[in-house]
Amino acid sequence: MRATSVLAAATIVFALGCASTSKSEGTGEYVDDTVITTKVKAAMLNEPNLKSTEINVETFKGVVQLSGFVSSQDNANLAMVTARSVKGVTSVKNDMRLK
Repeated sequence: MRATSVLAAATIVFALGCASTSKSEGTGEYVDDTVITTKVKAAMLNEPNLKSTEINVETFKGVVQLSGFVSSQDNANLAMVTARSVKGVTSVKNDMRLK
């Protein structure tokens, strides 16, 4: 009986170890990402050379995605540097397009 219980427990632990990682966020991660998004948008608003209203910011698990339109490659680079400077940002994905 004891051997059966140990075998069953080992099987469950093994099965859970093989489970895939979550592709959705928990409540805490969602709140953290919302804070990061807000801080990135605020940092861009404080950057006088950026038209931040034309740049969309989304965050998932610390990865910031920038999309929208910029007038030059320099502005795209500035937006990426600004986003990277925010605490909590792990990486920045650039999906911005030149006008």
